[in-house]
Amino acid sequence: MFDVRQVGKTLVNRTQGLRNANDSLNGRVLEVSLGELSKDESRAFRKIQLKVDEVQGKNLLTNFYGMDMTSDKLRSMVKKWQTTIEAFVDVKTTDGYLVRLFVIAFTSRRRNQVKKTSYAQSSQIRQIRKKMFEILGEETASCDLKELVLKVTSSANKQAQDNIAARIEKASQSIYPLQNTYIRKVKILKAPKFDVSALLALHGGAAASDEVGAKVAKEFVEPAILESV
Repeated sequence: MFDVRQVGKTLVNRTQGLRNANDSLNGRVLEVSLGELSKDESRAFRKIQLKVDEVQGKNLLTNFYGMDMTSDKLRSMVKKWQTTIEAFVDVKTTDGYLVRLFVIAFTSRRRNQVKKTSYAQSSQIRQIRKKMFEILGEETASCDLKELVLKVTSSANKQAQDNIAARIEKASQSIYPLQNTYIRKVKILKAPKFDVSALLALHGGAAASDEVGAKVAKEFVEPAILESV
C-alpha cells in the first residue's frame, strides 16, 4: 500500500537446535517514517508501524499495524489561547479489521478578530465532535484496510493534511474555524484470522520461494524374496 516496498533490514539469531529464526521474526513490529515510505518529506511526521506476518527466505512480508504522529509535530501544534478538540471512533473494515481512529483539531482565529483568545464554547465543541463522528463514519464505511490506510496517509494540501481531516475542517467552518486538523493515530484493535493468500495478494502475489522443487527419481528397488533363511 506504499510506494517503497523495501523498508530496511532487521537482525535475527540463526536457527540453532530447537530455536528457529522464523519464530523470533514472526510478529515483529517495525516503525518506519511515512516520509521514507512515500518519498515525500512533508509527511515525515507520521510514523507507520508494520508487523511481520510471513517469512519467505530472507524476505519478510509485512502488513499495516498502526499509525502515530511524532511528538515534535504534536507539541508544535499545541499553543495557548486556543481550544483542543479530540475524538475517536471505532470502525470495522470489510475484510474484518476493527480499527480505532483518533482525530485532533485546534480552534483558529476568525478573520478580523480583535479578541486575543479563540476558545470554543462547550456546545460548539459537541457540534464539531458530532461532525467528526459523521464524517469518519461516512469515509470509512464499506472500505477495506488498504483503502483506509490510503485515506489516512494521503496528502490533501501543502500541510500534508489527510483527506478526511481536510473534510472535517471544511465542514466545521460554520460552527467554529479550525486549524491543524489531523488523523492523529490509528490503532488496530482486532485482526481477522491470518490468511496467507490475502497477504500475498497485498504484496502483489509474491512467490513463496525462488527455489522450485524438482521431481526426485525413485532409485530404491525391492529385494527379491529369499527361498530359505
